[in-house]
Amino acid sequence: MRKRTKSYTIVAIVLVLILGGAFIFRKSLAVLAFDIFLSDQVENTLQEKSYKPLKEDITTPKAEPIALQSKPFSVLLLGTDQRGNEPARSDTMIYAVVRPKESKILLVSIPRDTYTEIIGKDKKDKINHSYAFGGQQMAKDTMEALLDHTINYYTTINFVGLRDAVDALGGIELPIQKDIVNKAADHEKFTIKANQSIYDGTDALNYVRYREDSDFNRTKRQQVFLDQVAKKMMNLNQLANIPELLDIMGTNLQTNMQPKFIIDLAKQLLSGSEVQISSYTVMGENMRLNGVSYEKANEEDLKFAQDLIDNWMNHSISTYSLLMPEDQKTTK
Repeated sequence: MRKRTKSYTIVAIVLVLILGGAFIFRKSLAVLAFDIFLSDQVENTLQEKSYKPLKEDITTPKAEPIALQSKPFSVLLLGTDQRGNEPARSDTMIYAVVRPKESKILLVSIPRDTYTEIIGKDKKDKINHSYAFGGQQMAKDTMEALLDHTINYYTTINFVGLRDAVDALGGIELPIQKDIVNKAADHEKFTIKANQSIYDGTDALNYVRYREDSDFNRTKRQQVFLDQVAKKMMNLNQLANIPELLDIMGTNLQTNMQPKFIIDLAKQLLSGSEVQISSYTVMGENMRLNGVSYEKANEEDLKFAQDLIDNWMNHSISTYSLLMPEDQKTTK
């Protein structure tokens, strides 16, 4: 009897050690499982549906992706408002800097009505028109000129498609403390109830598209939305849903990042520390030209945005020396 009790004790100790080890190394185990069971499927889906290189990528191919990304890189995030076959404009334009080694991301948002030179069109207009005029390439060229920094990659997301992806994720959290009501005569009517624990895809889409307040607030909501989606997708419980999410997104997701690069980057971020996102918005002042309303970018904000990008893109800058949005001396 004493021997049997001793055996049970040994078994119990072994189980505790195994389970404890599985918990401690759960990220590594999840990444291993993803690598074994899902990575090929995800890579094929991205290759067939989402990988859309620009002309410059074809004429001057980027270097082959590496397993461990250590240097910062930049991505132009474009959120479009296209429905069906109608012409699309970029409802969201964000210059993102990714520092994969530290699991840090900087989002610099440019309000859609910002008045700037449209590169390749030889005219000034609202920056979001650049996508309507010349797709991702013209949007990229225009953003590079405005912020005086090159862009390594682009990613375009159709928010209508993202609505279904949010539902597949089981909804997301949103900091809505007061009902949001879109009621203007020429706008789509909707109401988003405040203080819900989880918001579905329709509410989330309406949250980022709500336009009956300042363009600055709209841009901040888009940053919050992307932050919450990123946190939900980085949850280890969502790994098994990745193929389904990519199928849902389909052609609503386009990028010139090679599929292998995306997979290696995702595994790196999953196995690292929690992703931290910092956001900054270039504010502007309302101006009218020929009866059309525009936003004139604040020169001090624009310069600070350029300094932020320059600082974050410098791989020799340590985490503790990164310039942060709140470091700007002026008061918003």
